[in-house]
Amino acid sequence: MSGGIRAELFRLQDGGYRAFQCRLLPTVDPETVIGVRTPELRRLAKRLLRSGEADAFLRELPHGYFDENQLHAFILSELKDFVLCVEAVDRFLPFVDNWATCDQLSPKVFRKHRQALPESIRRWIASGETYAVRFGIGMLMEHFLDGDFDPKYPAAVAAIRSEEYYVRMMAAWYFATALAKRYDAALPWLEERRLDPWTHNRAIRKAIESNRISPERKEYLRGLRIREEKSTGKGGQT
Repeated sequence: MSGGIRAELFRLQDGGYRAFQCRLLPTVDPETVIGVRTPELRRLAKRLLRSGEADAFLRELPHGYFDENQLHAFILSELKDFVLCVEAVDRFLPFVDNWATCDQLSPKVFRKHRQALPESIRRWIASGETYAVRFGIGMLMEHFLDGDFDPKYPAAVAAIRSEEYYVRMMAAWYFATALAKRYDAALPWLEERRLDPWTHNRAIRKAIESNRISPERKEYLRGLRIREEKSTGKGGQT
């Protein structure tokens, strides 16, 4: 392990922020949380890339600390080569064990390769691994709800069958964002009740909380809520 990098993370530790993070990360052992703020991690990631130390760090999986996983995600997000980035993401995803690291992983190079990206997204979603599936949905939400939208993408999200909270919540987030960006395309999925009740209602809740949806549309969405037979509760990210 690059002891210098771990030592640097402890040097950047913020005790108050650590306590805050631990409350938001129910799937993470608090003993593995150092408590480094995101701007500091981003700066360190860029510094390691400039110095050439990043490659060795990326090979050192699994990491022992949550903050090391966060740093790993930020380094991957800065990689310039699309093929190498996808390979590095594939190596990393099996070690992602929480929503925060999953959602922080957002490679900038993906924006320039949207034609090639869906092949990897399909593979991540088909993996059945909680955070690989969540990541795949997140990439559909980030990159394919604007100019590159296709109705097959919400269909792919709706087809996912999982009892995992962090998968279902990301699916709800996807449809809420779709309602904000592609209202006419997303609405039939709710009007026709093509999602499971839990995801259906969470998507509506998130849409109603959005500032990008008009009051009139929010009122209509409220009328589409359905009764759930069983609720799935979980702490942490919403």
